Amino acid sequence: MATYATAAQGTKPTFDSIGIKNRNISVADEQSLSDEQKVIVGSVLDLFEGRPSLKHLSLWQPTALFQDPIAYAQGYDKFAAQWYGLASLFNPIAIQSHLVTSGGNPIEVSLTNKYVLKGINKEQVMDSVLKIHVGSDGKIEKVEDRWNDKLPEEGGISGALRKLNASVASSLPKHLKFNFSNGAMTITLGCQMNNVSDMTYLF
Repeated sequence: MATYATAAQGTKPTFDSIGIKNRNISVADEQSLSDEQKVIVGSVLDLFEGRPSLKHLSLWQPTALFQDPIAYAQGYDKFAAQWYGLASLFNPIAIQSHLVTSGGNPIEVSLTNKYVLKGINKEQVMDSVLKIHVGSDGKIEKVEDRWNDKLPEEGGISGALRKLNASVASSLPKHLKFNFSNGAMTITLGCQMNNVSDMTYLF
């Protein structure tokens, strides 16, 4: 069972209390952010750089949702697996630029991020628009990572595949083994899931 860390009641999270690295938040001239919003944005940027921690995830509601074009992860175990899985697959991950374009709810952030795949050092630069939805309790209730500002439709095959991906990701162990053959990378899991122990990704 996941451990859900929370701040002391009545204590507002800060850059220092959460251990946030991305503290210099770039905001469009016509926009502004409260201190609480800056902490939220900085924590999400840290996650996108592969810096997850229990303190970072304490800023999320237990039932929060993360979604991008290939993942639909709702609930603590699933969205935590997405962030820890990202850090396991890519290193380094380096934000090239970011800009908060809306200080409302959702907070909108234009993000350019460079991912380097472990083992083969393959680089990929992604442009996306983040939409960070914050609940009445001040915690994150949803983050949308819209590649080129797009998400697929919820229904149909794409929706089913995204939910399957999130289900598999929630079972990822802390340590993954990588094998390379004929241009394919095979990720071997340290556990059995329905008699399937390997997933193969082509790059």
